[in-house]
Amino acid sequence: MGAVPALVDGDVVVSDSLAIIMYLDEKYPDPPLLPRDLHKRAVNYQAASIVFSGIQPYQNTPVARYIVEKTNAEEKTAWVNNAITKGFTALEDLLVSCTGKYATGDEVYLADLFLAPQIHAAINRFQINMEPYPTLAKCYESYNDLPAFQNAVPEKQPDAPASTS
Repeated sequence: MGAVPALVDGDVVVSDSLAIIMYLDEKYPDPPLLPRDLHKRAVNYQAASIVFSGIQPYQNTPVARYIVEKTNAEEKTAWVNNAITKGFTALEDLLVSCTGKYATGDEVYLADLFLAPQIHAAINRFQINMEPYPTLAKCYESYNDLPAFQNAVPEKQPDAPASTS
């Protein structure tokens, strides 16, 4: 589709966030990206799905540009905010009973790999107030303590544009 992300691993090229994450998990299974507990595993799949199919596509730059072209910047903001708040409400309800330091416990799993950048974008690109989402806010604070997450933010990438909105 001509979009990022893409992973080049020797002769193998994998695109799409979920496919890349699952490829890496199978190639480097330690630490695992899915908990052994079946319920927590399902919650990880649900959380990732909410982000990659229920929030992220609606805030992508091409979609936002299209909305501005067809309507205006205010409509784009309303569209993006609606997608994020609807998704965050669902995530908050899903995770509130199983969260630990991270989304589904005290280890980083699949859900966290989707949540960390989504929450980061919501706060920094779209100025979403996290007060209604205390579980997600707590997870985000924990992500910010991890060097791997700190180093992965878009602003720190060598090819990051001057503005990501």
